[in-house]
Amino acid sequence: MLTLPSISVAIAVLVAIIAYLRTRAVAQRLERMTEAYWELRYETGQLKSRVTRLEVTAGLREGEPEAEAPAPASPTTFVPLSSLRK
Repeated sequence: MLTLPSISVAIAVLVAIIAYLRTRAVAQRLERMTEAYWELRYETGQLKSRVTRLEVTAGLREGEPEAEAPAPASPTTFVPLSSLRK
């Protein structure tokens, strides 16, 4: 003995459950993408510093004066967002 209001309530509950599950999946994907972004930023910074060090040492080996070598960029520290939440 289902009436129109009870059918509409059942449909609304079903839609709410589907929306909740979809939201959780999107939130987890966003978390993974955020972590990947910060890991890539960190790796990019590491690679830039390695390239700078290699350019400085290559310039010194070629006989360029030490005074003309570019000063290394100030070191930046990486703090992952996951450690801030703990």
